[in-house]
Amino acid sequence: MAGSHNHIAPDAGDARVFWAVIVNLALTVAQIIGGILSGSLALIADAVHNLSDALSLIIAFFARKIARRPASETMTFGYRRVEIVAALINYTTLIVIGLYLAYEAIFRFFEPQGVDGWLVVIIATVALAVDAGTAMLTYSLSKQSMNIRAAFLHNVADALGSIAVIVAGTLIIFYDWQWIDPLVTLLIAGYILWMSFSEIGPVIRILMLGSPPELDTKKILQEMQNAEGVASIHHLHLWQMQEHENALDMHLVVATGRWYEADRIKETVKSVLKSKFGISHTTIELECSIHACQDPEIIGHSI
Repeated sequence: MAGSHNHIAPDAGDARVFWAVIVNLALTVAQIIGGILSGSLALIADAVHNLSDALSLIIAFFARKIARRPASETMTFGYRRVEIVAALINYTTLIVIGLYLAYEAIFRFFEPQGVDGWLVVIIATVALAVDAGTAMLTYSLSKQSMNIRAAFLHNVADALGSIAVIVAGTLIIFYDWQWIDPLVTLLIAGYILWMSFSEIGPVIRILMLGSPPELDTKKILQEMQNAEGVASIHHLHLWQMQEHENALDMHLVVATGRWYEADRIKETVKSVLKSKFGISHTTIELECSIHACQDPEIIGHSI
């Protein structure tokens, strides 16, 4: 069924996220020290990215906590959308980091520095093990939450970066290819930017109240207009309240002579929306055919 709901259990995975934060912070310190001692920009790039992993997990952790708060007089929709905001912050951070690393890598091509290949390989191997472990901690949660998925992808990208750093260190050891270090840094930056730009779109779509990408607005409109007793539909709004909850509001014009069936018609339409499209949060304003809005917009409304 379209738009099926996969809500996260309130406290599911908090311990995993917490330990992932601790491990990533410890690894970041080790990588930065190792990068400075070895002279490897690629290792420092991996460390900076790993720091962003830790920060993204911290944001994800607290966003999950805040999202469980109930609705209030000032936040009538509750706080669940805070996870979407957290995802936006994480992806934006990744884009900034990717651009910075690309700049530093290009600069290193013109001013190469000596790199201790052995130290790079040793530290990057430890980093790879930690990145893989952290990714495993958040993998199952990433399937349910856009917020956790952003943090999980941070770790996947960092694991790939660690592999690239290991390869670079090995080539430096055997062939003294010092230029491979900024090249690997550039590849890491490129991957970070590609991943971030591809994932940030859906986040922005939700925050901009865009329609759910898996639903066809015109098909939904047609289905409701074909329902018995419905004369027309207008002022239709379809959006995502949060990642796994779609919502719809509209004006429904009841056919001439059938106002006495208005409540039944409304419930029929709601049932269709829920069973065929997975939309359970609906608000329908009923209008009789005589007093319906004049020249209304079918989708949305004029400001």
